[in-house]
Amino acid sequence: MSELFKKKTNKTIGKNIRTFRHQHGWSQEDVASRLGISIPAFSKIETGVTDINLSRLEQIANIYEIEVAQLLSLDMEEEEIEPSNLSILQKKLADRELEIANLQRKVILLYEELRNKS
Repeated sequence: MSELFKKKTNKTIGKNIRTFRHQHGWSQEDVASRLGISIPAFSKIETGVTDINLSRLEQIANIYEIEVAQLLSLDMEEEEIEPSNLSILQKKLADRELEIANLQRKVILLYEELRNKS
């Protein structure tokens, strides 16, 4: 495989991975943590800097609940599968609700500590 073809393929696969990440409304951090890798390592995959092996492609496809072939598609357009504003807002709302639940737990723990000290 020529070096130029390899670079173009890596960039295309990376673009497809980024497109699916945007479709899910996820950050690079979200996907990197699901893969068990650092954010910079995932960023290198998305930008086509890193050669990606088949097992990593399978992991990514599993996270997105798609087939590996969809990541390899050469004619995918981000506009086709861009998430709706509603799905992005739903993701943000779910994140905020999780933050609120965590803060509520902390308040309860602090209240219990204060009550036990008296």
